[in-house]
Amino acid sequence: MAAISVFMATPVARLTTTPSSSRRNINFAVVRCMSQDQQPSTDTSKTPAAPTPPPKKVSTKFSDVLAFSGPAPERINGRLAMIGFVSAMAVELTNGQDVFAQISHGGVSAFVATSLVLSLASLVPLFKGVRAESKSSGLMTSDAELWNGRAAMLGLVALAFTEYVTGSALI
Repeated sequence: MAAISVFMATPVARLTTTPSSSRRNINFAVVRCMSQDQQPSTDTSKTPAAPTPPPKKVSTKFSDVLAFSGPAPERINGRLAMIGFVSAMAVELTNGQDVFAQISHGGVSAFVATSLVLSLASLVPLFKGVRAESKSSGLMTSDAELWNGRAAMLGLVALAFTEYVTGSALI
């Protein structure tokens, strides 16, 4: 949808000058360009900027933190996927075992232990009201962590699917 520009001239002041020989009236006008949706403002004085609202208090309720759209599920799943993908590739490089062989040879207990430790470590700051977005700066940002986690989730599924179809380890 395109915006239509509207030019409006608003009279601002009338200046009367009195030089020694003649009297002259000068009219000044302000020309504003605005989209058609906006209403013209008749006040020509500068309005002070509205004060910034205080930062919104984050909820630390269990149901809010672990809600489907809450801060915990995707972040924790992404962290687990990053560790799982790197671990699966490292074991595959060292022992030559595919993902399914790793799971059947004691991988489930290692996965459960890692999941518990990492989930608890991720939930403690969230229940204290600290969010990853407030602590991220520079190269390692919270958005980069989310995207890396998403890539690791897809990579782990692709690794398992590829090894299932081929019937052998990827490497």
